[in-house]
Amino acid sequence: MADFGEEAARHWRYADLPGVDLLRARYVRKTFVRHTHEHFVIAAIADGVEVFHHHGADQYAGAGALALVNPDTSHTGRAGVPEGWRYGAVYPSPEVVSEIAAETTLIRGTPGFVNPVLDDPYAVRLVHQVLRAADEGNALAADTLLRVAVTRLLRLNGGPLPQRAVRTAGARVAARARAVLEERMVEPPTLETLAGDLGTSPFALLRSFRDAYGMPPHAWLTDARVRRARRLLDGGTAPAEAAVAVGFTDQPHLNRHFARIVGVPPGAYQRERKNVQDARPPSP
Repeated sequence: MADFGEEAARHWRYADLPGVDLLRARYVRKTFVRHTHEHFVIAAIADGVEVFHHHGADQYAGAGALALVNPDTSHTGRAGVPEGWRYGAVYPSPEVVSEIAAETTLIRGTPGFVNPVLDDPYAVRLVHQVLRAADEGNALAADTLLRVAVTRLLRLNGGPLPQRAVRTAGARVAARARAVLEERMVEPPTLETLAGDLGTSPFALLRSFRDAYGMPPHAWLTDARVRRARRLLDGGTAPAEAAVAVGFTDQPHLNRHFARIVGVPPGAYQRERKNVQDARPPSP
């Protein structure tokens, strides 16, 4: 695990559990800035308390509870008690969750979690057993336990994700602004320039963007840069090169933001990815 004094974390993948990221961590002083995930977050709290801001309110998850976040949902994270919190997490892709839901539940539409916190010590144990099986290289157990855990959580706390509402004028402007920021990630415009190009005012754009994506444009851009850096690191790009490619000034700049969103530094993240690739048998 990457060590942070009293804190330690390991973020990895298991080759025989495709479409799923894994995390085991203990944090005390760490604060996760507002960010999103492309995958689901299923975080099983073993000790302490985690507090995370989600849909306008602080949520508290203590020992025996799970913090559950749907994809592309902005949230934060921090300790809720002085001793911090210890947890294990699985991050299954939307495709993995949809496959399990179609086979084991009656949910119609895109499946997701209804409430962000669920008290269920049994499901917490299942998540930690998934991580243990992955550590031990027990593919059959890891896959089985993951499916049992996701099925249980969907049956207890699942439902169809709401359909996207008809876009208002403000939402359409926010979507256009997001497209510009994605295209100009390395050299983004100022808020004033962006608003002017879209025919609106800076504060109107700020409001509409926050309403649409749960965070202001500059925070969304940092989140998007880290996402893109993760893909580059997964592909073998060196952290220093990835930093410049996504618009950070240097690797320390990437390190700071990456650790505040992913939970581990980019070097440790990439080493775990390389370990998974090295463990795969060669293609015939």
